[in-house]
Amino acid sequence: MSSGTGLPSYVHGAHDVPLIGQTIGENFDATVAAHPDREALVVRSQGVRMTYRALAAAVDDFAAGLLALGLEPGDRIGIWSPNKAEWIVTMYAAAKAGLILVNINPAYRTSELDYALNLVGCRALVTATDFKTSDYVGMINALAPELAASQPGELRAARLPDLRHVIQIDDSPAPGCHAFADIARAGTNTTRARLAEIGARLQFDDPVNIQFTSGTTGSPKGATLTHHNVLNNGYFVGEAIGMTAADRLCIPVPMYHCFGMTMSALACTSHGATMVFPGDGFDPLAVLQTVSEERCTALYGVPTMFIAELDHPDFASFDLTSLRTGIMAGSPCPIEVMRRVVDRMHMPEVTIAYGMTETSPVSFQSATDDPLERRVSTVGRIHPHTEVKIVDTDGRIVPRGTPGELCTRGYSVMRGYWGDPERTAQVLDGARWMHTGDMAVIDDEGYCNIVGRIKDMVIRGGENVYPREIEEFLYRHPKITDVQVFGVPDRKYGEEIAAWVKLRPGETMTEDELRAFCQGQIAHYKVPRYVRFVDEFPMTITGKMQKYLMREQMAAALGLVADRTA
Repeated sequence: MSSGTGLPSYVHGAHDVPLIGQTIGENFDATVAAHPDREALVVRSQGVRMTYRALAAAVDDFAAGLLALGLEPGDRIGIWSPNKAEWIVTMYAAAKAGLILVNINPAYRTSELDYALNLVGCRALVTATDFKTSDYVGMINALAPELAASQPGELRAARLPDLRHVIQIDDSPAPGCHAFADIARAGTNTTRARLAEIGARLQFDDPVNIQFTSGTTGSPKGATLTHHNVLNNGYFVGEAIGMTAADRLCIPVPMYHCFGMTMSALACTSHGATMVFPGDGFDPLAVLQTVSEERCTALYGVPTMFIAELDHPDFASFDLTSLRTGIMAGSPCPIEVMRRVVDRMHMPEVTIAYGMTETSPVSFQSATDDPLERRVSTVGRIHPHTEVKIVDTDGRIVPRGTPGELCTRGYSVMRGYWGDPERTAQVLDGARWMHTGDMAVIDDEGYCNIVGRIKDMVIRGGENVYPREIEEFLYRHPKITDVQVFGVPDRKYGEEIAAWVKLRPGETMTEDELRAFCQGQIAHYKVPRYVRFVDEFPMTITGKMQKYLMREQMAAALGLVADRTA
């Protein structure tokens, strides 16, 4: 990163395209009017194909049905499901009815569901029946045994006191549950008229969505987001990749996460593009088949997804030449993986995006015409209409080229954590700056590089070590497909460097071989002292590495104890 101009690390995304002053429902209806016969939604695992006109009819039917249940604007409606057509219908229907959609992680188990539903007081829950090892209906019944003896809509459960309606994505719902299709048939002329009245009253600053932070540490927090937050962020994400109504976006990322809901769905519907879902969950073969057969022009994913696609044994048999662009985001994007995506997946205009749930999410994104070196080594430049500053531990803006904490301000910043003013105040200061906890550097041209989490920074013998720098170096080794670097306790230096390394199939390597690769190439204090070769990493469902678990496991295995007084 260049430095030396004396500029402060502050950037502002001044832009000639104004923010959208609409609610999600208003924007969606405008797109439907402009592109009624264009394909809006393809869900291959369900055999679903819907034009914008057909999707709009399904959305309005379901929204009117939700009002017929007695739900009121401002009520929270949870959705607990992998990627399905019903997810999309629920999302837009809730927005049009003035409800607040609560995205619940499909990987949650009973205690996490209990926590989420009660934290925000969900009155209704849309749920899949099951997925992989998750028996959703079974878990709901475990929390609310009263459900089985209840009439649909009349649930009174001791542990879930706010919940009244369980809406099951199934034609044969369990006792006490509504069938999803029945809700869509329950609307009346009265509730349709009320839907229009609500739409006319809604303001774009009204809350529309609660997304739980991934909870890599601590209990999840409910980031409360408005129409203005997520609609504009989705729109400008689409603008950054040159999205038009002619694009077909392959979406293997989960809808419950901002990568799916905001960056995928809202990017598409604000441009009239087509949403294409390969399946309920991520499968690299399904993604390759979908891109090839649906002639997708764009593909999203976290780095681990792209790695799995590139390394699939049948990769070479698929025609991916329809691809033009896409986004790699969700966790730090290895430079070597980015290069392979550009070269082998025919994605010359692929971009990198950076953000967080609390900022709707994107605040930096590379441009499709940025030099490749910039796209593979940074997260691009500031997003339109947002501000970022990099500050030191005293909260003072640092010079360009100096690492510090990244803070974001602007239209994209959440209202706060639902029902938690204390934790909101810990990250959102009086000037409305969102303190991200990420360490970053902004160079003289405004490009940003994320060097790690503040808590991930390793202090070894007084030297600040950024794991990302070591990871990027190790990705250059031809045998290595993925690597995670972190600190573990050390009596002499305070912390030492540890690396978990995943090799390419069929490759072998020794610890000494890895260290020899580092010698003379990176500073001695950055060379990993401890190396473990692994087949997988602990991570969240969205692909974020859980380094705190790696750190705990490694420290325990080595019998290491922190002693910073040594």
